[in-house]
Amino acid sequence: MVRRRRTSRKKKTSGAAGVLLGLVLAAICVAGAIAWLVLTPYGPETETFVEVPPGSSTVRIGQQLEQAGVVRNRYAFDLVRLWKRGTLRAGEYRFDQPESILEVYGRIARGDVFTRTLVVPEGASIFEIAARIEQARLGTRQDFLDSVKQQTGLVADLDPAARSLEGYLFPDTYRFSRKASPAQIAAAMVRRFRAVAGQLGLKGNMHQVVTMASLVERETAVDAERPLVASVFANRLKKNMPLATDPAVIYGLELEGRWGGEIHASDLTHDTAYNTYLHAGLPPGPVANPGIRSLRAAMEPARTDYLYFVAAGTNAQGRSRFASTLDEHNRNVAGYRHALKKAGAR
Repeated sequence: MVRRRRTSRKKKTSGAAGVLLGLVLAAICVAGAIAWLVLTPYGPETETFVEVPPGSSTVRIGQQLEQAGVVRNRYAFDLVRLWKRGTLRAGEYRFDQPESILEVYGRIARGDVFTRTLVVPEGASIFEIAARIEQARLGTRQDFLDSVKQQTGLVADLDPAARSLEGYLFPDTYRFSRKASPAQIAAAMVRRFRAVAGQLGLKGNMHQVVTMASLVERETAVDAERPLVASVFANRLKKNMPLATDPAVIYGLELEGRWGGEIHASDLTHDTAYNTYLHAGLPPGPVANPGIRSLRAAMEPARTDYLYFVAAGTNAQGRSRFASTLDEHNRNVAGYRHALKKAGAR
């Protein structure tokens, strides 16, 4: 009888151990399956976009990712979310190679949304910006040009006379979603202008300051010269002398679709409102979008008696030549031509 009791206990102990071992093995298998789902890279080999709308639940995001073929299993994504307990951010995400669910989750938690970069250099006009927008695949050139002419209400408080947003699209590096409209792109640039104007304490007649700054921006890329160029324009305006600045003439030609990339003598006699050889005073509006230094120079021109300059952009030595008299200016022009000829002979 004692033996029988001992045998019974052994059978019970052996059975419990088997169940426990089975549970352990099952847990290992489940854990292995979860680890495989979570850690094994999976996803598209070609460009795939997933749009996560604001307020989306984790369940909904997991479904979207699974349907798009970005994750193998939506429930594994839910588990990672429960484990990480992070906040998932709305936006459009781009996937073009297999990634683990942990990597996919991390990107959405960081808000690593897909954007296209648009670089707007100082002195770019609406025509140049429109071309860059088309190159960046953010819309067509014409749609942007139409938008900046229709949205003058964005700057009505700053410049009631604005004919377009020219001058108020601040030069910077921007990042936009693929679906950004021309109106949204322009509005972002105007917001940036307003922020910079506030930092600079931009004062005075905004229309005149920005128009002057745009001319300064197009006439020289040398920072130290900007206040000097502004002083020439300010002095000529005081004397009611034509500004005689080529960038304004070119802008008038661009508006008419006549600009071919090179200015000719006949262009200087072609009558547009922007021809500052034929008309005294500032042109009707900005001819480009100026940066901080040109805006500051237009606000605070240097105090000089200069009335003329040979622009740095055409100077063989890379510097503008300033003069107070026409005779001096003519000598500067002759000196520039001589230097240009000499440089070409080398």
